[in-house]
Amino acid sequence: MLAALNIGDILSILLFLSVLGTLLIGYPIAITLAGLSLIFAFLGHQAGVFDYAILNGLPLRYVGIMTNDVLVAVPLFIFMGLVLEKSGIAEALLTTMGQLFGPLRGGLAFSVIVVGALLAASTGVVGATVITMGLISLPAMLRAGYCPKVATGTIGASSTLAQIIPPSTVLIFAGDLLAGVNQAAQLKLGNFAPDPISVGDLFAGALIPGFILVGIFLLWIVYKAVFQPETVPALVMTTQERKGLPARVVVVLIPPLILIVAVLGSILLGFATPTESASVGAVGAMLLAAINRRLSFATIRYAALGTMVTTSIIFVIVLAASLFSLTFRGLGGEHMVEEALRNLPGGAFGAMLAVMSIMFVLGFFLDTFEIILIMLPICGPPLILLGLDPIWIGVMIAINLQTSFMTPPFGFTLFYMRGIAPPEVATGQIWAGALPFVALQLFALSLVWAFPSTATWLPNKLFGQQQQQMAPAEKGKGGIGEFIKDKAIQFDDSGIPVETDNPFSNKR
Repeated sequence: MLAALNIGDILSILLFLSVLGTLLIGYPIAITLAGLSLIFAFLGHQAGVFDYAILNGLPLRYVGIMTNDVLVAVPLFIFMGLVLEKSGIAEALLTTMGQLFGPLRGGLAFSVIVVGALLAASTGVVGATVITMGLISLPAMLRAGYCPKVATGTIGASSTLAQIIPPSTVLIFAGDLLAGVNQAAQLKLGNFAPDPISVGDLFAGALIPGFILVGIFLLWIVYKAVFQPETVPALVMTTQERKGLPARVVVVLIPPLILIVAVLGSILLGFATPTESASVGAVGAMLLAAINRRLSFATIRYAALGTMVTTSIIFVIVLAASLFSLTFRGLGGEHMVEEALRNLPGGAFGAMLAVMSIMFVLGFFLDTFEIILIMLPICGPPLILLGLDPIWIGVMIAINLQTSFMTPPFGFTLFYMRGIAPPEVATGQIWAGALPFVALQLFALSLVWAFPSTATWLPNKLFGQQQQQMAPAEKGKGGIGEFIKDKAIQFDDSGIPVETDNPFSNKR
C-alpha cells in the first residue's frame, strides 16, 4: 500500500510538472490539461494507483458547469466591457479628467489612476483597459513631458485594477471555485451546514483592498510630484480648454457612476445576483453607447464576436481543468498536497506563503484563469482545513496574480503596453516603470495579509446576517462541478465519486 501510494504521489507531481512544462513551450492549455490528464490516468491505472471509475464524475461536473447560473455573468460582463470600449466613455473620461487634474504636477497620472479605477469597476477586463487607456493617455503624457517610465508604469498599474476591483471576471471564477472548494473542505471537517461562499462575497471582499491599491498608487504620484517634479510636469492648458470644465466633468462622470452603482451596488446591497446585475450592465452599456451615438450594428457585432471567442476559450479551459482536477485527485495528489502544506514550518502562515509564492512565479508564464483553475482546486481545500478564511484566500490570490501581471519580463500587461507604446519608448523603460508599482502592489498584499479584516469585514457586514437567514442553496449555488441541482459529488475512501443527496438542497 505504501509503495502504491508513493507511485501515486510521484505521478501526481509529474502530472503537475508536465502540465507546466508543456504550457511553457506554448501548447494550448485546454489540450494540455485534458491530454496529459488522460495519459497520466492511463499510467496510474497501469500502476494500480488510479481507478477509471473516478472519471464517472466527469459528465456530472460538465453538466454542473453548463447549468451554473453564476457563470452566465462571465459573457455578460465581457460583452459589457467590449461595448464600453467602443462607446467613447473612456476617451471622454481620460480627456476631461486629464484637463481637471492636468494643471497640477502629476495631474495627468492622477487622472489615469482615477479613470483606471472607474473603468475597472465598469468593465472588469484588463486587456481592453490597458489598450484603451494606453492609446489615449500615453501620447498625451509623453507630450506633456512625463518620464516614459512613470507614464507606462502608471497606465499599466491602473489597468490591472480590473483584476481586483469588482466586477472582475477573474473574481467570478475564483468565487465560484471557492464555493465548491469551501464546501468540500467543510464536509471533510464534518460540517454539513457550512456558511456558503458566493461571488458576491468575494466582490465585497475585494472592494476595500481595491481602494487601498488606488490610494497607494495616488500617494506614489504625490511622492513623485513633490520629490521628482521633473518626471510628472503640470499640463499647460489654454483658456478655451478651461472654459466650462466643471460642467464637462459632471457630464462625463455621471454615466459610468450610474452604471457602477447599478451593477456593483445591486450585488453588494443584495438586490440582485451577479448574473442579474451583469445583464443590467450589458443593457446599460448599450444605452450609454447609444447616448454617445456610438451604438451601431458594427459595435454590437464587435462586442458579440469578442464575447463569443473569449467565453469559448475560457470555458474550454474550465472543462479541461475539471478533468485535470479529477485525475490529480484520483492519483492521490490532493492528499499529498494537504499533507505537504500541513507539515510546512510556520503552520497556516507557511502554507499560505508557499502557495502564494508558487502562484506569483506561475503568473510570469501563465494567464490568471489558467492559474486559478489549476491551483485553487488543489491548494484551496488544504488552506481552508488549516483554518484560513476562504474569502481572504480569494482576495489574496487576486492581488497576487494582479501583481504578477505587471512583473517584468513576462507580465502580460507589459506585452500589451509594448504593443501600443511608440518606438521611442524602449522596452527597458516599460519594465523599469513597472517595478515601483510591483513593489506597491506587494506592499498592499502585505497589508491585506497583516490585516485580514480588510477583505472579510465588508462581506460579513453586508451578507453575514443574510447568510444566517438564507438557505445555503439560495446563497451560493455550489462551485464549478461540485454540485448539480439536488445531487452532490462526494468521494469515498478510494477516491471514487459517489452521487449522494445534496445536504444543501431546498428539496426535502
